[in-house]
Amino acid sequence: MSDKKQLRIGLIGCGFMGRTHTNGYKRVNDFFPALGYRPVLKAVCARNRDKVQAFAEQWGYESFETDWRALIARDDIDAVDICTPNDTHAEIAIAAAAAGKMILCEKPLSRSLAEGKAMVEAIEKAGVPNTVWYNYRRIPAVTLAKQIIDSGKLGKIFHYRANFLQDWTISPDVPQGGTGTWRLDVDAAGSGVTGDLLAHCIDTAMWLNGGITDVSAVTETFVKERVHAESGQKQKVGIDDACIFHCHFENGSLGLFESTRYARGHKALYTLEINGEHASIRWDLHDLNRLEYFDHRDESIVRGWRSILVTDGDQPYMNKWWVPGLIIGYEHTFIHQVADFLASLESGEPCNPTFRDAYETQKVLEAVLTSAATRSWQDTGVETGVSQNAANLSVA
Repeated sequence: MSDKKQLRIGLIGCGFMGRTHTNGYKRVNDFFPALGYRPVLKAVCARNRDKVQAFAEQWGYESFETDWRALIARDDIDAVDICTPNDTHAEIAIAAAAAGKMILCEKPLSRSLAEGKAMVEAIEKAGVPNTVWYNYRRIPAVTLAKQIIDSGKLGKIFHYRANFLQDWTISPDVPQGGTGTWRLDVDAAGSGVTGDLLAHCIDTAMWLNGGITDVSAVTETFVKERVHAESGQKQKVGIDDACIFHCHFENGSLGLFESTRYARGHKALYTLEINGEHASIRWDLHDLNRLEYFDHRDESIVRGWRSILVTDGDQPYMNKWWVPGLIIGYEHTFIHQVADFLASLESGEPCNPTFRDAYETQKVLEAVLTSAATRSWQDTGVETGVSQNAANLSVA
């Protein structure tokens, strides 16, 4: 028998993110064998009984529920994982905190700053371990970028730019609402590309480059009305299809961010570039194992962009995987986050980003939407001097 402590998981939501999280729980001890905890797939919850029962059988959950309140009330659940649409995050998280459960929540934290504040207050009052699934931090190349920046190799930072481009909502025939397209329904999502895609960019940016202090934004909704998937009625679209904003960081650098679901030819183009006094780095999700690096201090005859394939055992997380030269993928970021969360339970340190960290990202999201609506610069209110620490990497 294993001498590891059990962490009994209750998953709420069995869609795309439910699959990615579950895969992380199932594989983490295979590749991080020194961890003291072992996830146990105790129960999964969704409203559709047939769907959730099939999910439980496919993925190996011991049981299932159709009411998330029943799942939270169970004594055999230690940690609640929220993989539901954004409009349910606050209610579920606050109830789970009151029940003393650990909580792992999908991003964005909430639909609004008010919801996010209530969630943070509930979590911190309960004192329960918590994290938010901003998984792109756990891509080894992005974590390596964090280490390079923190080492001072780039020198003073001047520019940070990022984009996240998709093209799946261009057709006006795509509905809003319902199981598959709730991200287009403002009541369920809270916002469009700002909360769905730019939230990732903002979280990563503030982790790498520090707090964003103010923003100036433009948003656009290209298709003004869509049929609602559940009612069948045509309704006004309330989410943003595209967003561009520029900003100041606390360290004095400038930021430029763009996101859209109307960039034909792009399914998930997420790139970032940082320009410093001495050096620059850039990264592309489509080649996620590679980090590009330019150092002006190199001899002029060999100076140029170098391509770093992040697969060696002394690079973040990679000593848990294959041999140098063999790559990993998107799904591994969730395994890394599970590993970091389990390690945090042993160390007593928080597993970043916590709800408090994600609330700082929520402040920027709110400022972006307010700026676009009022056509004005908006202060974010992000706490200054607060370091969003590195992931708990290479822990086992």
